[in-house]
Amino acid sequence: MNNTSKILVLGSRGLVGSAILRELRKQGFVNLLHPTREELDLFRQVEVENYFKTHEPEYVFLAAAKVGGILANSTFRADFIFENLQIQQNVFNAAFRVRTPNLLFLGSSCIYPKNAPQPLKEEYLLTSDLEPTNEPYAVAKIAGLKTTESFRLQYGLNWTSVMPTNLYGINDNFDLNSAHVIPGLIARMHGSMKRAEKVFTVWGSGRPLREFLYVDDMARACIYVSGMKNLNHGLINIGSGDEIAIGELAKLVAQKLNFQGELVFDGSKPDGTMRKLLDISIMTSFGWKPVVNLNEGLNLTIEHFLQNNP
Repeated sequence: MNNTSKILVLGSRGLVGSAILRELRKQGFVNLLHPTREELDLFRQVEVENYFKTHEPEYVFLAAAKVGGILANSTFRADFIFENLQIQQNVFNAAFRVRTPNLLFLGSSCIYPKNAPQPLKEEYLLTSDLEPTNEPYAVAKIAGLKTTESFRLQYGLNWTSVMPTNLYGINDNFDLNSAHVIPGLIARMHGSMKRAEKVFTVWGSGRPLREFLYVDDMARACIYVSGMKNLNHGLINIGSGDEIAIGELAKLVAQKLNFQGELVFDGSKPDGTMRKLLDISIMTSFGWKPVVNLNEGLNLTIEHFLQNNP
């Protein structure tokens, strides 16, 4: 990529898309397309086709998706598979019609089998059953990454997929019904403090281990991969290489928010997969590594949240 390459960021208001757009601007890219949903409805096939015909982007970051935590994935199963498939297929179709040369599809680490060996290597995909709580979302993402891989292999397009670990950071989703782990803990605990509650309940046993990556590191990785040519990898993991128990994470968030009450764990809520650590050896072999650790990332995320939720 050069500074004048025409770059399209889809999902530019979401956590990852906004971070990619922020990082592109920081790196000096000036020819950026980042339509809002009002300007481009990805659920409308003809509208998407016309947009690609009009603008003919050289690079596409497909970060638009319906996402959520365990509660949302378990409750809205049909929405998660149907809406994500619809978005993906409309974009792939339009991009192929104008032969968009470079496309990066963002998946999720939940694509890997529930009981796969740890850390999770790219080769473990489709080797056994998925985690039931987010299976519909995972199936949609697997379809997306296999589509990009197939277009690359059949037509020689520089399309590939990256699989991020659990992401968090500025512009995260703090909605109590659909938030992921870190924003959910921050928002719920902050609400509990405002109500002067002395006990805060953490969903699940607190024992599962999770890996987290600050979203700006993810954005840098996406731009890094998009600028590479002739990749022989249809799927690349991106993570931090570190993991923490959910219980320890809750204690860390409580410390940073200065919550003085008691933390209790509700074992009736699902834990999901007990451990989910990505093998990031392919990505690090390219020379990339994350620069924001969990402590610093939480500080930045909480500061952003409190500024917008006093």
